Amino acid sequence: MEIPPFNKSKSSNYDFPMRFIIFVIDGPNNPASPDEMQKIDAFNEKLQNNGHWITAAGIQPGSKATLIDNRNNKGEVKSGSLFDAPEYFSGFWLIEADSEAQAHDLAMEGSYCCNRKVELRPYIR
Repeated sequence: MEIPPFNKSKSSNYDFPMRFIIFVIDGPNNPASPDEMQKIDAFNEKLQNNGHWITAAGIQPGSKATLIDNRNNKGEVKSGSLFDAPEYFSGFWLIEADSEAQAHDLAMEGSYCCNRKVELRPYIR
């Protein structure tokens, strides 16, 4: 399946690629359709073939999370997420890009392919 092209970004002056996380934002009872899965697979392949891929995965909703706080040997463990909202992160891509603009373009493409909102964040450098 071919993915429509988005604006191609100019490379930066960095000697190494920048790293980013693209969080997929979803709501309850919204599994990906077969068409969405096909587009996601094609996007993953494109990321791999073009050297942007680090890894990607789907993750369970916050209700399946465990919140752990062991600062100062506190030993606190709670069921559920820190965040209580109807939308949650349902997956992510870790990518490398030559610039923030290129990462933005890839996030736009990822959002299109999975048919979900996404949140793009750079790694701390």
